[in-house]
Amino acid sequence: MINLSALDLSRLQFAFTVSFHIIFPAMSIGLASFIAVLEAAWLKTGKLHYKELCLFWSKVFAIGFGMGVVSGVVMAYQFGTNWAGFAKFAGPITGPLLTYEVMTAFFLEAGFLGIMLFGWDRVGRRAHFGATLLVAIGTLISTFWILASNSWMQTPQGFAVENGHVVPLDWFKIVFNPSFPYRLAHMAIAAFIVGALLVSAAGAWHLLRGRRDPAVKTMFSMALWLLLVLAPVQALVGDQHGLNTRKYQPAKIAAIEGLWETEHGGTALNLIGFPDMQAEETRYAIQIPHLGSLILTHSWDGEIRGLKEFPKEDRPDSSVIFWTFRLMAGLGMLMILLAVIGLILRRGGRLYESRLFQYCMLAMGPAGFITLLAGWVTTEMGRQPWVVYGVLRTAQAVSPVTQQDVSVSLMIFVIVYFLVFCTGIYYILKLLRIGPPYDDAAPRPTPGADANSSGRRPLAAVE
Repeated sequence: MINLSALDLSRLQFAFTVSFHIIFPAMSIGLASFIAVLEAAWLKTGKLHYKELCLFWSKVFAIGFGMGVVSGVVMAYQFGTNWAGFAKFAGPITGPLLTYEVMTAFFLEAGFLGIMLFGWDRVGRRAHFGATLLVAIGTLISTFWILASNSWMQTPQGFAVENGHVVPLDWFKIVFNPSFPYRLAHMAIAAFIVGALLVSAAGAWHLLRGRRDPAVKTMFSMALWLLLVLAPVQALVGDQHGLNTRKYQPAKIAAIEGLWETEHGGTALNLIGFPDMQAEETRYAIQIPHLGSLILTHSWDGEIRGLKEFPKEDRPDSSVIFWTFRLMAGLGMLMILLAVIGLILRRGGRLYESRLFQYCMLAMGPAGFITLLAGWVTTEMGRQPWVVYGVLRTAQAVSPVTQQDVSVSLMIFVIVYFLVFCTGIYYILKLLRIGPPYDDAAPRPTPGADANSSGRRPLAAVE
């Protein structure tokens, strides 16, 4: 039986709560901007289906926003209950950064959310659009401050350590630390991709059920255009992020690649394999010579430090992040492929009729969340055993709690989270299944009829 320490259980509890939390803000960021674009299109064209899509996706956004707020509050409490060492040491920096997020972003979102959701018939069109736009901007500002705090923990600078805690010396260096620009861009794009995949999956579901009205076609089409643009851009941003990580966190890169020895004259890429932390080797590895150097150094013979060059106590767990990174990268490549296929189908006039492609996009609905979680696991576990990289170890950050205390709280969290948040997720899925209202001028599919019959046979859509 696995015997976990209070430190291990505290890490597991925080990982559990943050995994539930991150999916809701990511969804909110992507949907808020999507709703703002839809409302702008409605104001410009006057087409009713844009407004109907605004109303529909605002409901989904509101649930996700509420879930994100609730789960975020729980995470904040854990800094005191489980990570008092971290709060005491890094509080002078992380505390103000999170306060800035509340004052500049959360107040902005919460202040205008009511107008966005309930002000359609109470304020003018432009005033309502302004509220929607400010909510979307607020989600991006929130991303800015949260990523500034987390990035400082990855690549800390602009501080001194006095009397057992950090003292900020240069806030510009603290906020704009070396990894911040890459991680901010990577996270923001990831949130938009999460939203695009969710919207495209909902559109694919209704297309498969025979709907061909403008609302369904519009959301499916817009999501695929966004995916076509952002998925390749995300790959480029990820490449630059990898170069930055190699410079400032070389042990993380070695663990991600399952690389134990420093290979001179060119580093091979381990496509697959099974890193063994005890034996200090990657078993059954399938390698491509020099590809590791090409990807991580942009040169044929670039040198990458192996894990054996780092003390054992400073090595991340390669057996986990080796695979989470490949899951993230593999799904990212699949997104690019499907976006290109969507473009080909669009040019051939078959985008709304290819059932195989629609099934693929429906299956890809959860892929954005899976990729997001895999990326965060890679980032956070790759930072271990440091909570503030190179400055404060995770073992020094934990609160003086017992194994029993954390076990009980973890069990309570698991039960409550599954009851509360799974209910919220169920309600979101129920809304997505119902979909936006039908356009009265568009034909409706007949229950049990051929899903692609609408528009092909004159009486196929008659109720």
